[in-house]
Amino acid sequence: MTDNVQSVGLPDERPPANTVGPIAWLRNNLFNTWYNAILTVLVLALLGSAIPPFVDWLFINAHGLDASSAVCRKDNSGACWGFIGEKLRFILFGTFPYEQQWRPLLTIVIFITLLVASCDRRFWKPWLGLVWIAGFLSVAVLMWGGVLGLTPVENTLWGGLPLTLILSVIGLAVAFPAAILLALGRRSNMPAVKVLCVTYIELIRGVPLISLLFMASVMLPLFLPNGVSIDKLLRAQIAFIMFAAAYMAEAIRGGLQAIPKGQYEAADGLGLSYWQKMLKIILPQALAIAIPPLVNTFISFFKDTSLVIIIGLYDLLGAGKAALSDPSWRGFYREAYLFVGVIYWIFCFSMSKYSQKLERDLNRSHRR
Repeated sequence: MTDNVQSVGLPDERPPANTVGPIAWLRNNLFNTWYNAILTVLVLALLGSAIPPFVDWLFINAHGLDASSAVCRKDNSGACWGFIGEKLRFILFGTFPYEQQWRPLLTIVIFITLLVASCDRRFWKPWLGLVWIAGFLSVAVLMWGGVLGLTPVENTLWGGLPLTLILSVIGLAVAFPAAILLALGRRSNMPAVKVLCVTYIELIRGVPLISLLFMASVMLPLFLPNGVSIDKLLRAQIAFIMFAAAYMAEAIRGGLQAIPKGQYEAADGLGLSYWQKMLKIILPQALAIAIPPLVNTFISFFKDTSLVIIIGLYDLLGAGKAALSDPSWRGFYREAYLFVGVIYWIFCFSMSKYSQKLERDLNRSHRR
């Protein structure tokens, strides 16, 4: 009799509506205390008063991409997207020759393709490094020209998004292995190597990036022999590499210190050499731990490329500012900075979301 009753069982009941779903989320996150409830109401009121006028300016009252500056000045109740339509090529490609601007456009496509392909773990093979080298060579040929029938273009004419990608992507690609060596050197048992690495890291991290750019642009040529000169773009690229390597080295060192001592002892017990131990056991775990600070450095580094304007190079933000110097379009700074800001946000947000996904994938074995 008891077995029959147990086999019938009772029907499952749904949990109360106020404990699951959107209502429960609102109660637990926005209205869980009286002061959080007041803050939520104030924020909603602020958004309610700010969003409708912004939407009106951005979309409803805005002028199209074909609008002239005269029309926008006559009716300035909305955004003048005619400024973006007129200055789009200048903002994206700088002063690169107009008829040759397909080359920086193809450069942007190559960089984005390389980045997207590298985000797929199925492509994490030794040949991926060769693909990156081929991509860098293709970018150099496209931007400089002078071969394959391409018109030579001095890098003083480069600007816009291609220059931002060149400084950031190439800078990070070169700085990353250098940062690994610096992090390993800082934890080395050899005093000379450790002192050199510590001195370099602390010296570079102790000064602002803008000072490195000034040194590379103004001071470095003074120490070169007569008749020897280094291109301005190359000097800026070296300064960015030095700066990024020092900051990433500290992030990687934090990951190395988080590895349990037993991992080192187990590798030594297997008879692995120093580099076998680091490359196969220690570094993969350390880099996985260091993903958040590393991505934070990537994002900051990508945005810091805007500082090259102080040495006469016009990146994406610099080109946007320069576009406002046109007398017929002077004053439309909101449209310029909003457009440039959206481009920066797309790249930075993509890096952030991918890092979160990569972190979850690499830590999946640690979740219960």
